[in-house]
Amino acid sequence: MQPRATPAAAGPAWSPLREKVFRALWLAQFVSNVGGWVQTVGAQWLLVGHGPALVSLVQVAAGLPVLLLALPAGVLADLVDRRRLLLGLQAAMAAAAAVLTALALLGTLGVWSLLLLTFLLGCLTALGGPAWQALQPSLVPREQLRQASALGAVNMNLARAAGPALGGALVAAAGVDWTFAVNAVSFLGILLVLLRWRPTAQTPRRGQEREHALAALRAGGRYVRNAPSVRRILLRSALFVPGAAALWALLPVAAVQRLGLGPSGYGVLLGAVGLGAVLGAAALPRLGARLGATGMLALAGTLTAGALLVVAVSRDATSAGAALAVAGAAWIWGLSTLSAALQLEVPNWVRARAVACYLLVFQGGNALGALVWGQLAQRAGLTAALAVPAGLLLLGVVSLRGLPLLNGRADPALSDTWPEPRLTVEPAPQDGPVLVTATYRVAVPDAPDFTRAMAAIEASRRRTGAIGWGLYRDAAAPERFTEVFTVSSWAEHRAQHHDRYTGIDHEFERTARRFAAEDPVVTHAVAARPQGL
Repeated sequence: MQPRATPAAAGPAWSPLREKVFRALWLAQFVSNVGGWVQTVGAQWLLVGHGPALVSLVQVAAGLPVLLLALPAGVLADLVDRRRLLLGLQAAMAAAAAVLTALALLGTLGVWSLLLLTFLLGCLTALGGPAWQALQPSLVPREQLRQASALGAVNMNLARAAGPALGGALVAAAGVDWTFAVNAVSFLGILLVLLRWRPTAQTPRRGQEREHALAALRAGGRYVRNAPSVRRILLRSALFVPGAAALWALLPVAAVQRLGLGPSGYGVLLGAVGLGAVLGAAALPRLGARLGATGMLALAGTLTAGALLVVAVSRDATSAGAALAVAGAAWIWGLSTLSAALQLEVPNWVRARAVACYLLVFQGGNALGALVWGQLAQRAGLTAALAVPAGLLLLGVVSLRGLPLLNGRADPALSDTWPEPRLTVEPAPQDGPVLVTATYRVAVPDAPDFTRAMAAIEASRRRTGAIGWGLYRDAAAPERFTEVFTVSSWAEHRAQHHDRYTGIDHEFERTARRFAAEDPVVTHAVAARPQGL
């Protein structure tokens, strides 16, 4: 399969901010992200005297919960009202940050209590991550998803610039304790926006059944396993994020040990990252249209590796700041390319679960990368700890020739074109397993093309709920083919018809049926149970 071209972004880089709700949430998240970085500076500065390994544990504690909670969080975000879920989580995060502030002001905040509360905040963030990203396509037009993803990354990086600068000034003026207080207050903006927002209620689709948690978890995993483009996006994330994480994990150590800077100087370095992020976001639509998704990832990986090498050898704050500005732009390009590719591929019914898998790779790569590079810096020195991930990033760039990013083809909109089953008696939702057969009549010369087209049908059936699939050719009548697949329950099969069948699934179905002389004969059989038992 050839790489698919990424469609050019519609509108200027800042066009999603014209949407009222997106703009309000973007600004509120910016305030919250600034608060988070103010706290991170305080936490890292509190621990910087304990060595690079312990400093890197701040990022590990914040990111590691995704490894534990991303998949359950994705299931939760697909099953419950996302707005209410986010309201509850934001309130809980504000409460946890208030406890951290109280301990700091009382002088009882120790190293491990700081890491424990950071881990708790990371857990709450992990539970809300899939819901935040799954909301995005409902806030902006589909053609602006790339810009919206870029603006999300700009938000993080502007906060990465403003937050540490504010945090450094606050540490110098008032002490570490007040950085925790700023973070606690920063959650209030998101709470207010979510309380005032009243999203349009969606009418349940005909035949839609509420999924149970374990079934939903299995369905999400089944979808990702049978979606090659989604698996490729996850692979490219795994090849980009851990190497790039070295810069963010070890920058405080480089600022102190290599450049001899204090908290204000560290904030200025991160200000350079934020400036690069803004310039990178402004250039994204034009660059993305010219280079495509694979080209953007190659550029992002190459520039990030170069920035790591400059920081590894430089003892001059000016050259390091210039490299960090380049890294800020590259980070924007890498993240927005990966995130937009995923949003464009995945239908709404499983979006949060697919996003959860992406966040599992992304945040897990950040956390594990930070842990590995922190330990390497402790044992082999800062230069080696920055040069090794730079080499890994360059290897990832080289691998793009054989493993390009695939995106831009899927139509994730739901389709009602799958015919309704003709039944005498409607089974109960929990009845099953359900055996579905479809018998096709195909001219013998068209049989090879038909079987190749049915390979895409197999992936479609498995993505939408099939737990088993097969295609059989009648030995006595070689023009007759029978497709057989099994679904765990009647509710799952009804979901295949109404809740999970998308435009790309219909395209695969139409391609295969072009080789058939007539519409297939379809039967539905429900597992028989002994009576009276």
